[in-house]
Amino acid sequence: RVAAGALARRIVPGVQVRAALIQIGKHKIDRANWDWDQVGQNPFFCPDAAMVPVWEDYLDGIRKAGSSIGAVVEVIAEGVPAGLGAPIYGKLDQDIASLLMSINAVKGVEIGDGFGVAELSGEEDADEMRMGNDGKRIFLSNHAGGILGGISTGEAVVARFAIKPTSSILTEQRSIDVDGNNVEVRTKGRHDPCVGIRAVPIGEAMVACAIADHYLRDRAQIGSSITGRNL
Repeated sequence: RVAAGALARRIVPGVQVRAALIQIGKHKIDRANWDWDQVGQNPFFCPDAAMVPVWEDYLDGIRKAGSSIGAVVEVIAEGVPAGLGAPIYGKLDQDIASLLMSINAVKGVEIGDGFGVAELSGEEDADEMRMGNDGKRIFLSNHAGGILGGISTGEAVVARFAIKPTSSILTEQRSIDVDGNNVEVRTKGRHDPCVGIRAVPIGEAMVACAIADHYLRDRAQIGSSITGRNL
C-alpha cells in the first residue's frame, strides 16, 4: 500500500498528501498547536508537541496493563485540482472512504466535518463562494473537506479515519471453541497497544492512490491534463 502511494504521489502535479495522528483514546491534540514539522520528529506522527509526552505516559500504562486503545488519523491533501470525481457512481469521496475502510482495523471514515455536520444548520454547513481579486473563485469555508457532489472543489481534501483497539490483549476474554463450548481466551506473545500509530503512512498512501486514480480517469476521458482547464 505504501509503495503504491509513493508512486501515486508522482502522478498528480502539485499535490501534497500528509497525515497525522490526532487522537489516542480520549486524548486529542490541540489543533491550535498544529505543526506539520513536528510530525516527523516524534514516534506518534503527532503535530502537537505538547501531546507527545501525554501519549507516551498514557500508552505506557495501556501496555503495562496488557490492554489496547483506539486512535484517529487525519489525512490532508493540498493542491488537488478542481473537477476530479463524478456526481453519482464515481465520487471522489466515495473512493477515498472505500480505500481507507480497506485498511485493517479501520471502523469509521469521515470527510470534511464528517459526523460533526449533524449538529450544523444549512447556513453553518454551507461552503459559500466569492470571486477573488485575481478573477478566481474562493470558498469561504471548507466544511465539505474539498469535495462537493463527489467532485473536488480545489480546496484541501480532508479525511479522518478511526482505528479500533487491537483485539490481541492480555485480559482474559470469553469466547466459544469449534465444538460450541464456552471458553476463556488469553492472547500471549507480541502485544501492540495502539495500531493506529502505524496506520498514519498507510492512510496517506490510500488517499494519494484515490486522487491519482481519479486524475488518470479524468485525463483519459478529457484527453488533456485537468490542470490546464479553466474550472
